[in-house]
Amino acid sequence: MVSGTGEQLGIVSLKEALAKADELGVDLVEIAPQANPPVCKLIDYGKYLYQKEKKAKEAQKHQKIVEIKEMKFKPKIADHDFSYRAKQMQEFLEAGDKVKVTIRFRGRELAHTEIGFDLANKIVEAMKEWGSPDKPPKLEGKQIVFVLNPKAKK
Repeated sequence: MVSGTGEQLGIVSLKEALAKADELGVDLVEIAPQANPPVCKLIDYGKYLYQKEKKAKEAQKHQKIVEIKEMKFKPKIADHDFSYRAKQMQEFLEAGDKVKVTIRFRGRELAHTEIGFDLANKIVEAMKEWGSPDKPPKLEGKQIVFVLNPKAKK
């Protein structure tokens, strides 16, 4: 049995532990039931739950939620449009967001998927400093899709 301050009270019977908890006006909480004998602590259970909830909220505040931004391309994209989108993707990756890249084919463009894969490789090459794909570009229906993950900050 352990007191609320953390000091060891030794091995005591269940009756003695309950009596001690009642005497101090606190609860007897089983901390490690798998131990032999089970480890119990004398604490105010309501206060314990409140502290635990408070810690969980504090930890949640410090978490960064990763968003997935999407950039859409067509196989025949102008150089200026490509550089503009590359700059946007760079900003997204630097902010720690994932970027889903979609290269959409329309009509007869689907017969020349190699142009789309060349563009996908160009995108990966342009973004290698800020992020890397988790899987290689893949043709899904009428579009090539892949996701760029941001590089870990040093």
